[in-house]
Amino acid sequence: METLTLPYVKTDTRYRLNLENRRKNIFVTQLEEPRDADEENINHIPVIKEAASRILETGVNTLQRTLVVRKAVEVEEVNKQLEAKRQEFSDRMKALEQRRAEFEQKQKASKGRAQKFDRFLRDNDAKRRRAIKKFQLEVKQNQQKEREIQDLMQQLEKLLARKNRLQKRVSNNKIYEDYLLKITDQLPENYLEYGADSLVMPIIRRHETLSITNESLIHRISSLSDELESSQHRLETLQQEHDTANLMANGELSELQMEWDRAKERSKQLEMKLNLNQGLARNQSEEFGSLLMAITNLADQCYLRHYGPLEEINILTKLDMIKVRTHSVSVVVQFG
Repeated sequence: METLTLPYVKTDTRYRLNLENRRKNIFVTQLEEPRDADEENINHIPVIKEAASRILETGVNTLQRTLVVRKAVEVEEVNKQLEAKRQEFSDRMKALEQRRAEFEQKQKASKGRAQKFDRFLRDNDAKRRRAIKKFQLEVKQNQQKEREIQDLMQQLEKLLARKNRLQKRVSNNKIYEDYLLKITDQLPENYLEYGADSLVMPIIRRHETLSITNESLIHRISSLSDELESSQHRLETLQQEHDTANLMANGELSELQMEWDRAKERSKQLEMKLNLNQGLARNQSEEFGSLLMAITNLADQCYLRHYGPLEEINILTKLDMIKVRTHSVSVVVQFG
């Protein structure tokens, strides 16, 4: 007979029963009893002689007073902490008020500085605008002065040129002055009398006539120079118009040349197509003539009298006759 072995069960320390030598609780019924030396591990519980109601009342009152005292102590501690928190909050509020006052003062000071800086910026902006306006005005005045200086320089150049011309004219007319001075030295004392028989009057009239003629000639020369200038302008305008018309004509001529080249190319292509079509038509007409001759020869060989004379039969009738003849010949060959 086999012995059954139980499986091994792993025990957990949490569920292990720890048996050790514990102290024994023993009610003491007699006081000052002699104890043995081996009773060291015994816990003696004293005997209570009071009544149960008294013990219960005393325990409950003691517990309530203890709880009240404890709660009073806790309340006092909480009050002390609350007072400390209030003092701390008051100190913080005072510090906050002080910081707020300092911040307001700093903000007022910063606003004052900002206003001063804003005024400073506005003043600088106004000064800058005034300076820009002044600069622009001075630039315009300088430009105007420069134009005036240029005009004065041009006038000075014209005056200097006129001075040179007059000096040249004076130098050129100096000989006439000398000549007239010599003549006046040789004339008699009463030569200034303008009488009818005076010798000076014809010379004066002649001079007046020559001066008038000179003025008219100068006027005519100026008018002719104006006409020449206008004619030159017209000539230049006509030349430009001629050049423009020539360019346009050359452009139109080049376009017409290109169109003529394209037309010539198209005509060559059409001519080639025409020659090709003519060759095709010639070949088709030859083939059609050969076909007609073949049909006529076949109709002559397959002639049937009930179709009438061969010369009067059209091509379709000839084809029909050839068809009937070949069909009859095939039938004869088949049953022959």
